[in-house]
Amino acid sequence: MSLKKALLLVSAMALVCAGAFAEDCLTCHKKVTPNIVTDWQISRHSQNDVDCSTCHGDLHNTAEDFAKAVSPTPDTCAACHEEKVAQFKKGKHALAWAAMKAMPTIHWQPMAMIDGMKGCGACHKLGLKTAAESKSLSDQGVGFGRASCDACHTRHIFSKKEAQQPQACQTCHMGFDHPQWEMYSASKHGVRAMLKQNKILPETVAAPTCQTCHMQGGDHEVMTGWGFLAVRLPLPEDKTWAADRATILQGLGVLDPKGNPTARLDAVKGAQMARLTQEDWQKQRDKMLKTCNGCHSINFAKAELEKGDQMIKAADALMAEAIRIVAGLYKDGLLAKPESYAYAFPDLLTFHDAPTAIEQTLFVMFLEHRMRTFQGTFHANPDYALWYGWSEMRRDLTEIKRGAEELRRNK
Repeated sequence: MSLKKALLLVSAMALVCAGAFAEDCLTCHKKVTPNIVTDWQISRHSQNDVDCSTCHGDLHNTAEDFAKAVSPTPDTCAACHEEKVAQFKKGKHALAWAAMKAMPTIHWQPMAMIDGMKGCGACHKLGLKTAAESKSLSDQGVGFGRASCDACHTRHIFSKKEAQQPQACQTCHMGFDHPQWEMYSASKHGVRAMLKQNKILPETVAAPTCQTCHMQGGDHEVMTGWGFLAVRLPLPEDKTWAADRATILQGLGVLDPKGNPTARLDAVKGAQMARLTQEDWQKQRDKMLKTCNGCHSINFAKAELEKGDQMIKAADALMAEAIRIVAGLYKDGLLAKPESYAYAFPDLLTFHDAPTAIEQTLFVMFLEHRMRTFQGTFHANPDYALWYGWSEMRRDLTEIKRGAEELRRNK
């Protein structure tokens, strides 16, 4: 027998064995988890010989040895989708788990919220994890999204069409500190997209989705110019804005009270939570401008995005004033510095764990209202930018000033 014929025979036998193995899986799982089987059967995987063993290995064969089933990771998907996984690993989604774990008081939350995926962990599980973390989550039976790709391409159908819909982003990009779904869906962009989905507008109409702007051409390297926290380096030439941004960086613990970099800056760099060079920021701005230019003139697009920059500047002025007021209370001994704080300076990343009412107001001002001010502007939602953002920041600042005056009056 020739080598070529032998190889063909081996391949044929492998396919037969794989098919038999898949049938064994289906026979059992049609009884145990029938909807999983249905999803796989209508997936493109089932049409391309990607069966259960491809992703889960072939060690699990009985109801008793289910623990031997392999939990897939992005590298499992990379065997076929190498380019997309490589893109994903360069984007901010891949860093979601690390960014969550870097928060200073995250371990104070009930573990069901984090590793149990009932709070922050439910969305941040999209990020890459160490082998030990992945095994630990697998042992706990953590659900969809743990393998990253299935957060958007829900298993076991892994639909590309599903992941291309704006609703695929809704589960995570909504709510308290990042209500992008609410902003987008009520914006002119979002309304047109929904009308297009409902067949009221024709299929060829321009109706940008989340993916249109943030995953241009299907690129999985999701990144934004201003990042999640809307702070970046280098500091602006405008001295007032530079001072305000430096104050916010101090509130984030990236700079110490004297303006020197701290160890937390390394965590920010590692999680790519901010663009740290003008070149990195400009790269993302140019990508967005190119996308906007598909429907708008380049001058209009530049002007609109610059309005977002200006709203960040205006919001930073309010935020920095509030931070300085609270820092002054620490300095004058009117507020006790929590033992967990590295410096006598408010720590914005302690979130709801901030110890006093005035610090709680500062946290809400930063993570809820400042976010809505600039995110609402960039997402073309005037109500979020004004009433849920800027207006609330003004009210927060008034409350913080009143609280500080009361503390000083009663000292």
